[in-house]
Amino acid sequence: MSLAHQPSIWDVAGEVALTPLAGRVSRHLLSRGAWVDHLAGWVEGSDSVLDVLLGDIGWREDRRQMYDREVAVPRLLRWYGAGEALPHAVLAEARAALDAHYRPELGEPFVTAGMCLYRDGRDSVAWHGDRIGRSRTEDTMVAIVSFGSPRPLLLRPVGGGESRRFTLGHGDLVVMGGSCQRTWEHCIPKTTKPVGPRVSVQFRPRGVA
Repeated sequence: MSLAHQPSIWDVAGEVALTPLAGRVSRHLLSRGAWVDHLAGWVEGSDSVLDVLLGDIGWREDRRQMYDREVAVPRLLRWYGAGEALPHAVLAEARAALDAHYRPELGEPFVTAGMCLYRDGRDSVAWHGDRIGRSRTEDTMVAIVSFGSPRPLLLRPVGGGESRRFTLGHGDLVVMGGSCQRTWEHCIPKTTKPVGPRVSVQFRPRGVA
């Protein structure tokens, strides 16, 4: 698979590196015990990571039943289980850094990495919460590192209320924690604007999907 992307004017050419989390990540408190942490540009040199992720790392196109017909899921997927080697060294470093920063609050490590490839503005993910497994009934965290063209992450409370918006791209980090998966929903909407590919890397603890 080969997808062209425009290198970010904000990305600095050179070695891939993580910036510190402590003292830089910003927490946004939501309702009903939910929160979102956000840090722009956490991964420096992220365009070189995107080059690897857009390669042949085992992307698959899933299909799902939609009423009376089967349709393609509007994005490509790749799942890395516990112990499976990640396709770029900085992703393993990112997971270790997230563990070091959040484990006192989370109480356990991040072990899996789910990846979504949004090829252009037609790819999306509908409103949902990550409620498969323990996250249906327990507070947890999902950490997302974004590579490629910026796309908005929208959040809204389950049952209605004021929504929130975070624009993610260029090595940005967002962490959804507390009751966020149970009491809020999130999505990446479609857009008619010309956008390049984006890869979302989602780190989760055991038993959360």
